[in-house]
Amino acid sequence: MEPIKIMPCLDMKNGRVVKGVHFVNIKEAGDPVENAAFYQVEGADELAMLDIAATLENRKTRLEWVKKVSAVLSIPLTVGGGISSIEDIEMVLGAGANKVSMNSAAVKNPDLVRQAAKKYGSDKITVAIDAKRNAAMPSGFELVVSGGTLPIAKDAVAWAKQCQELGAGVILPTSMDGDGTKAGYDIPFTKAISSVVTLPVVASGGAGKLEDFYEAVVEGGASVLLAASVFHFRMLKIQDVKDYLRGKGLTVA
Repeated sequence: MEPIKIMPCLDMKNGRVVKGVHFVNIKEAGDPVENAAFYQVEGADELAMLDIAATLENRKTRLEWVKKVSAVLSIPLTVGGGISSIEDIEMVLGAGANKVSMNSAAVKNPDLVRQAAKKYGSDKITVAIDAKRNAAMPSGFELVVSGGTLPIAKDAVAWAKQCQELGAGVILPTSMDGDGTKAGYDIPFTKAISSVVTLPVVASGGAGKLEDFYEAVVEGGASVLLAASVFHFRMLKIQDVKDYLRGKGLTVA
């Protein structure tokens, strides 16, 4: 098994890092460049930066944010939000991102995932999958797009499998039921995804305590652990999480 990686996430709005609960009730959480530099020193293995309002505001990712944040990093940076074409991917990678994350645009045009993977390599293409519980879906999880505002009657787990077939290199599932709650990752959702793909799965949404990170790996099958609130508000240090996981016998990057 690959070593477990820790990935803080900068949710961006109006040039600042923010954090919400269930994708709403947004709170300010600092400057993106300062946060990025801090997390790298703290021992982050990768960093995610998501422009959470881009799709809703029908605009592209702000490239100046990507340039400023990537300039202070030597760890890989995944950038998402408003990426809807090969040209967008080209610009975001050109601005310093190592990987791009697509969500709504991939759902709308699955061939974009195939084209992007073919052109840039699967390792640069992450597909983010937002979902909420819906018993009417075969897996029990319904795909939600447009920044978590629009359920589309499509099975989220079947979509993850399709993304792997299209050439995606990483799947980043976020449970809207858990996002920002600090009540723990949605293990059944993470497990449902990791059991149908062979790609790295990023656990996302709801980390609140050390045990949550361990459960995401052992029960959820995740190999990358993304968290925002617990790091932004300094409830946990990255090194604490890594030491805890090592103490539990896991191999950590």
